[in-house]
Amino acid sequence: MTGRKPKSARAVAIQVLNRCDPEKNYAGPVLGKLLHKTDQRQRATDLVFGTLRNRRAVDMVIAKFSGRPVQRISSPLLNIIRVGVYELIYAPETEEYAIVNEAVEHTKAVAGRKQAGFVNAVLRQVIRHIGNRRVALEQANTRRTLPHALAVGCEFDTDFLPDCQTCPDGYLSMVFSLPPWLVTDWLGDFGQEQAGRICAASNRRPSIYIRPNLLKTTTQELADKLARDNVETEIVEGTMIKLKSPKAVSKLSGFAEGEFTVQDITASRPIRLLDPQPDWTILDLCAAPGVKTTQLAEATGDSAKIVATDIDSRRLEMVKENTTRLGVSSVEIVPYEKILNSEFSIHNSKFDCILLDVPCSNTGVLAKRVEARYRVSPKAIQELARTQGELLRAAAAMVKPRGRICYSTCSIQKGENSDLVVDFLKESHAFTLEFERLVLPSAGGFDHDGGYTAIIARE
Repeated sequence: MTGRKPKSARAVAIQVLNRCDPEKNYAGPVLGKLLHKTDQRQRATDLVFGTLRNRRAVDMVIAKFSGRPVQRISSPLLNIIRVGVYELIYAPETEEYAIVNEAVEHTKAVAGRKQAGFVNAVLRQVIRHIGNRRVALEQANTRRTLPHALAVGCEFDTDFLPDCQTCPDGYLSMVFSLPPWLVTDWLGDFGQEQAGRICAASNRRPSIYIRPNLLKTTTQELADKLARDNVETEIVEGTMIKLKSPKAVSKLSGFAEGEFTVQDITASRPIRLLDPQPDWTILDLCAAPGVKTTQLAEATGDSAKIVATDIDSRRLEMVKENTTRLGVSSVEIVPYEKILNSEFSIHNSKFDCILLDVPCSNTGVLAKRVEARYRVSPKAIQELARTQGELLRAAAAMVKPRGRICYSTCSIQKGENSDLVVDFLKESHAFTLEFERLVLPSAGGFDHDGGYTAIIARE
């Protein structure tokens, strides 16, 4: 940005949204290439992912109060309006006049005065119908209020949402911008109260947690080091650290030195439940990008023999990058094709444990993997379950007698988790279920993602 005035967070966010179709590509890489243009990086990131997370609700508000369906608004103007409406609803700390003024000025610069007048009219119309940008949810009319935190929401002056009692699936899917069929599934599996909490957690601004690399430091030493750099932290579950200061993780003290890895609390649990031992030979069959691979190495004092592979050879390079940064030496990276040849066949089973962190629908991590809500479908889940079953059977052919398979997903769908494991055990009589746990995403306390773990033992 040397010699140039930095762009505002809104301008960068709009540029990213103009280049990103969440059904086809991901906002993260686009944002990464444009963040250097602003000195408000955290805010630009929040505007991009907040707008994408809540796009269905935002579009509904635009159509309802402007009288014009979003399909009839040109894409560049629509994303300017979307960011403005997102801030009006979900960022009540930002003044209304600042939101409208910048949207209008930005539109003038890219589309001219006439279009700026249209943007101004739409945003002013939305403002006219907002009664309270920060209302306590327990006092609010649910048919008029969009929640933007656990206990707070933005209340309008008109009923425009489905009734939460008579139409819970329609209400939850609209309020939290989620696919109706997915909400219906959750209502059937978990009941209305729990499904509501899952939906809220799927739309939270997720906290960032880091896993200290215990080969190089301790949890307390790392927390103290970050505190000296004015980074506020909180220790969670004894070994994890929650970052409470909005700073770029790669710029934090200890990152370049390999003293920590970013990992959600839930994602860290499968390895802790497995409790791998230093004398084990372990295969990580779906290793990329290597977060759990390196956790295996750290948990075993870098003394186990760990073989890491992934069907995506490009992403397998990320495992190498992570092991190098963290100073891990016990991981051997092997091409996927070699793992499947006769050297690793059932006649030469050699693994005490196989970590199977399978590709999945991401329904437990929708707050972070924002685009997944635009891509997940019942058909996609059926196809994923077939792949997951094949991987589980492949792992079964390579684990020693009395060895274990640690099967994990970041999904909360039964078809990818407990149902799939039950089907596997019915056809594979040499195996028993030693342990399983489903964790649902949560927005309260130490917020976290959802996921599933099963420890399957070979007799």
